[in-house]
Amino acid sequence: MLKNRFSVLNDADFEFEDGQKESMMDKLSVKLKKTRSELELLFAELQTY
Repeated sequence: MLKNRFSVLNDADFEFEDGQKESMMDKLSVKLKKTRSELELLFAELQTY
């Protein structure tokens, strides 16, 4: 769903090792130019689908 909304994302943007989710979120935040709070809202919104 995020890849559909943001064409700059690819599968590699969502890959992370155990314990590295925070690093992935930081990279997404920079790439999408969103704050961490905005990203969390996006993920929460996607969970309602």
